[in-house]
Amino acid sequence: MAQSNVQLFEVFIRLKNGLNHQHVGSLHAENQQQAMDYARDCYSQSDELGNIWVVQSENIVSSQKEDRDSFFSVSDKPYRHASHYTLPDEIKNM
Repeated sequence: MAQSNVQLFEVFIRLKNGLNHQHVGSLHAENQQQAMDYARDCYSQSDELGNIWVVQSENIVSSQKEDRDSFFSVSDKPYRHASHYTLPDEIKNM
């Protein structure tokens, strides 16, 4: 693997349908397909693995602490709270 072609990827896995994806680590690869192959080899130890996401680290954008008020004030949006919805019995993980 040529050092100049290596990119950093973040790996997220979801163990079962209905659960959230979790960040499980980072890896170096030359392209997306190689990153997916490496992630599958490194992180898919369970038969129950739902799926894997790989994302180039440089493509992840996050909010900053000082942006919190503009992003997270939901007091005027009560419909965003899950307590306002009735879940069907077949939904186990929400």
